[in-house]
Amino acid sequence: METEPGTVTVSKAFQEHLRQLCLHEFPCGLGSWNKTRFSPENLKSWKGGIPKMPDNVSPKEEDVESLLRLVQSPESPWAQHKDSTVEDQYLRELAIQNPLIIDNAFLLSYFTSLRVVNKGVTLIDEDLLKFFKLEELILSANRIRTVDPMNLPPTLKVLELYGNEMTSIQCLCSHPLPALQHLGVGHNQLNGFLESQYITANYWPNLVSLDLGYNDLTGLYYIIAGLCTLPQLRLLVLQGNPLSLVPHYRGYTIDCLPQLYVLDDISVSPEERHLFQGLSCKVGFAEEEAHLIVTMKNVTGVLDSSVLDPEPTIEGPYIVYSYYVTYNFVEDEKDPGKEYASNTEEVNKLHETPLLSTMLSREANGETETDPRLHPGPGSVLFSTIRKPWTNVIEYNYKMKHTLKDLVPLKAFLLLGTNITIVEEKIVSWQILPTPVESPPTIKKGKGEKDKKEKEDKEKEKDKKEKGKDKKEKEKKRDTPKEFHQDPPILRVLGSQLLNLEPLLSGETVVSSLCNFGVVRTAETDKMTYLRDQRTKSKKGAKQKVKDKDKKKENLLFEEPDYQPDPLTVDVQVQLCHYRSFSEALTMLPL
Repeated sequence: METEPGTVTVSKAFQEHLRQLCLHEFPCGLGSWNKTRFSPENLKSWKGGIPKMPDNVSPKEEDVESLLRLVQSPESPWAQHKDSTVEDQYLRELAIQNPLIIDNAFLLSYFTSLRVVNKGVTLIDEDLLKFFKLEELILSANRIRTVDPMNLPPTLKVLELYGNEMTSIQCLCSHPLPALQHLGVGHNQLNGFLESQYITANYWPNLVSLDLGYNDLTGLYYIIAGLCTLPQLRLLVLQGNPLSLVPHYRGYTIDCLPQLYVLDDISVSPEERHLFQGLSCKVGFAEEEAHLIVTMKNVTGVLDSSVLDPEPTIEGPYIVYSYYVTYNFVEDEKDPGKEYASNTEEVNKLHETPLLSTMLSREANGETETDPRLHPGPGSVLFSTIRKPWTNVIEYNYKMKHTLKDLVPLKAFLLLGTNITIVEEKIVSWQILPTPVESPPTIKKGKGEKDKKEKEDKEKEKDKKEKGKDKKEKEKKRDTPKEFHQDPPILRVLGSQLLNLEPLLSGETVVSSLCNFGVVRTAETDKMTYLRDQRTKSKKGAKQKVKDKDKKKENLLFEEPDYQPDPLTVDVQVQLCHYRSFSEALTMLPL
């Protein structure tokens, strides 16, 4: 059978594997190292069995035990490869003991299991039918897109196609394997819910184990309906699919498949089955949507930039710093217009001003730019905590529940992860001084006006008492709010880190991390912050004396060579909601 250029067949990869075993090269096969043992004269004396080394041989030849040690010792340059199987090792030892029986017919009858992993195989060719005893075929991590079942031996019991490029298993159903007990098509490109019609007992009546994990399967109700027809199914893998992100996934699957022993590599206990009993009747037609809760607690190690700024003059600038944490999350394409709301009283809603509209100002040349770390990726939205002023430990207690109906983009987002970013916002304000009013031109006064001036002076002295009464009113006028001009906010990213969310696809329900962004403070800035705080707190003299003693100790602490400021950290948690029992599902499901 001719193949297209660039096509890598299973038989071609198998022949390359045999070549790497070196069955006809030292210390295996025939050669000067065992010439006497396999000479015609010696073979006549050994009818059947393994020929042994004669007594009188050349010192250049090796006995069987010495040759076996060369392939069995891990330190030997002729040791087996790391990915070699037990069958490979036995075959090499047999090629030392009796290389005469190693021929093509023997090899085709010898192998009951073939393992061709990560060899770039694109085609299962008809030469595979020559392995008439083959029961197990492992073709993981190749580039197979479709399979012609007519080229598979009917004796096959295990077919593993994990990590290939298959978009459907429909091709396998044209001539299903009657004896197949395990089918592995995890980490392929199966999508949607139509695959449910190809995983029924009509095609796989003896299937015991099925791996469909890490595809893009949706429609839990339809997939489980197909699996319910498999009478022998005991082991099932569905994790990593979008359908596994819904809260009732595990409970519904266990309740619908009473014969199942293991789901997603976790044993199904009788207690767990009892907890979910009856769940399938309640959530069978429930809308498939995922619920994730993002929580952010404390931020530590933030640099207080205000200690580096000079004291403002009357006109300003008056500088205010605030800090917040951002993260990107997938946008639900099926419901793009919905409003996101927090579940805590502290964060009632997001800021009305989108983060992307806030520009970074360059103080040097006046240009503005958007920090790329504040850009959400395609299909995602940027969320943030509220702004808070600096403290040594900034407590946010942020909690946001995300409900998503479009599960395929959610799975892709979880594989990529989310970027956690700590942002410093600097707002500079300037006082708007009143415009000076021009005084009317002075008129030269004559001699007749001197008397009038003296009278006016006397009246002014009389009015002093009345002015004293109005002093409080003037003070109130001084306390009236002043007008300020506010510059555009200046944003500075203090730290950014990617949070891995892939464990949520692997069966974990919570991802918790103390994101460490490194140290952004120095001993000098910590000392300046400490002294500033002490000046603010010092009010009573007696207490001040005690604090002065402590100041010396604290100052020495900052000057120690091994002093290390606290790193910039934020406590983040992302939880994927899953029902743990039927009763919990009843409390969470909408009426």
